[in-house]
Amino acid sequence: MDRFTTLTGVAAPMPLVNIDTDMIIPKQFLKTIKRTGLGKNLFDEMRYESDGTEKPDFVLNQPAYRNAEIIVAGDNFGCGSSREHAPWALLDFGIRCVVSTSFADIFYNNCFKNGILPITLPQEQVDRLMEDARRGSNARITVDLEAQTVSASEGEVFHFEIDPFRKHCLLNGLDDIGLTLENAGDIDAYEAKTRMSRPWA
Repeated sequence: MDRFTTLTGVAAPMPLVNIDTDMIIPKQFLKTIKRTGLGKNLFDEMRYESDGTEKPDFVLNQPAYRNAEIIVAGDNFGCGSSREHAPWALLDFGIRCVVSTSFADIFYNNCFKNGILPITLPQEQVDRLMEDARRGSNARITVDLEAQTVSASEGEVFHFEIDPFRKHCLLNGLDDIGLTLENAGDIDAYEAKTRMSRPWA
């Protein structure tokens, strides 16, 4: 998992509330167990017509937001069914951070496990960032995980809270496997001791 330290990028405004996981990655794309390749299907029903052509009004199809790395979203982002494919699709598209007033718990937890930073801020601060994001590619938002701040393009700075353990994992690029491997020395020592004391095991 890639480390998350600081990020300065274009933010796509998505003010719709209750964007659920089926909207993020529709169920017909859940057949794969690979984390890559899902970016092209991110928000599939919102991005494409039935014949596969792009809907020009959808934000990620607009030239200013095609390379967005941040989403500023409406309330309750990631609600609905549990599917880890949702953060996989966001990450594969290039989204590393989502800002909202609230997230569904399972989606929120899955973001951290996949290198995406979900930031919760009060409504008035999200509204300010949403307004900033609507200015297009000229407005670049900066996220500093170490300082726990989000800075709007004109310098306003908002502070966010994050669990220290989750912060540690993102800063160091540690998913569940990475956390286990941090203790590889202790695990090897235990197994060696076990082989000596219980060779029959």
